[in-house]
Formats: sequence, C-alpha cells, structure tokens
Amino acid sequence: MHAKLPHPFDDATRITAGDASWQGHTSDDYWAFVGPFGGATAATILRALIEHPQAAGDPLALTVNYCAPIAKGPFDLDVRLVKANRSSQHWSVELSQGGGEVATLATAVFAERKPSWEHRVAKAPDAKPFEQTLPFPKIKASWANQYEFRFVEGEMRIGPPQAELDSTYSKLWISDREPRKLDMPSLMSMSDAFFGRIFHARRELVPFGTVSLTTYFHTDSAELAAEDITRVLATADSKIMHKSYADQNAELWSPNGRLLATTTQIAYFKA
Repeated sequence: MHAKLPHPFDDATRITAGDASWQGHTSDDYWAFVGPFGGATAATILRALIEHPQAAGDPLALTVNYCAPIAKGPFDLDVRLVKANRSSQHWSVELSQGGGEVATLATAVFAERKPSWEHRVAKAPDAKPFEQTLPFPKIKASWANQYEFRFVEGEMRIGPPQAELDSTYSKLWISDREPRKLDMPSLMSMSDAFFGRIFHARRELVPFGTVSLTTYFHTDSAELAAEDITRVLATADSKIMHKSYADQNAELWSPNGRLLATTTQIAYFKA
C-alpha cells in the first residue's frame, strides 16, 4: 500500500528548526498573481509559533505586515519571544530570504484560555447548507484553487463595467478543495481567503495586495479539534476604499454556529 501523501496545505506551511531561525519554503500550490498567498505565509508563521518549544497556550491574535515581495524559494523565520507573563506571551517574527531585508513582519499573542463568564453577542448568519450551494469555478491564481468557495450571497462576477457598483458583501462557505480537518493554521489561512472587495464592487480584477492583516481567534486548539469540521461559513465586507487603500473585514463561523475568528486587513489597490 502507498503511504498517504501530506495534504498540500501541510506541505506549503511546513517549517524546520535551525540553529538561530526556522526555515520554510514557498509553494507553487499557494501562489497568487505576483507572490505567495498571504494566508499561507501567515499560517506558516503561526505554525512556527505553535511548534516553538517555548510556546504556551493558544493564539489569541496574529498581525502580519507584508513589507516586500517574497520570491519563490526558501525563506528564514527569526522567531523571538518578546515578553511572557503568567497569562500571555508576546511574539515577534521576521521573514527574510538569503540574508536580505525583512519581507514580512509579524507579531502574535498567545494565552491559555480559561473558563469564564461569557456573552455571545454576534449571531451566526443564516445560510443554505454547504451541500446545497454550488462551487465557484476555478480561476488562474493557484492558491484559490486549493479552496472550494460556495457563495450563498455576493458571488464575485467579473464582467463589463456597470453604472452602479456592486455590493462588497459576501457570505460563503470555504473549505479545502482536498478535505482537511480545520486547525489553527488552516483557520488563519482561511481568514485571508477572500477575493478583494474591490473586485466585487467594480466587477474587474485590478492590482491588489494585502499590506497588513490581523486575525483574532475566538476558540482554542482543543475546542477547534472537538468541532471536527472541514469548512467554515464566512462573511466579508469593506467599509471604505480611499486613495489606493481599502479595508476588508470578515467573520469565520463553524457549521455549528460558533464564531471561530474575526479578521480585518488594509490592502493596496491600483484603480
């Protein structure tokens, strides 16, 4: 019998420990138009933090600043524990290639989540079941074809310009095209797996790239494992597109109606 091959996502986010830094490698499977998919880069950084021998607890927040293009090939991760106390850890990660300047700068907060009083204010969005929603066609960017997008509302439509702009709001199911049980790195990656809101508004593809992304986690590893899920129900929207920069914000829900993560980013566009 043949041994089961690693999932493409695990290949793309694999890291190895070195003497002074961690090493990773870009993946053609998760390549965007001019560089690696930002979600895969963020997930690789998060994996390095989770697997670090000094790590304690689970990720609460991860901010990734994409400072410069990442070329195809290997890269180094300089992982540093900046501050730790009894309740949390604060981390810094710098990604560089070939001893050059920093291409990606990230900060993260880890903590042990303890039972407490809670108040769930946000309500899970209504949606057709995953199985009753049609998959979105494949597109040229290889990273997007690693996922299956099933739009409940606000499907991206590229076509002739219209007098009125389309809505920037989307509600959709997101899953790995090759099913994989959701964990913290894949949840991180999916928090960036949204088409640019400007593509929806203008009905056209324009130069676009994430500058800074922050994801907040509202579950821990044990809770996420207990969910035993392979997909999320997500909503995404934008509040403003102004002078070459636009915000994007999103929520990621489990099929069981639990809010798993919220995320916001600022992105560059040329239009």
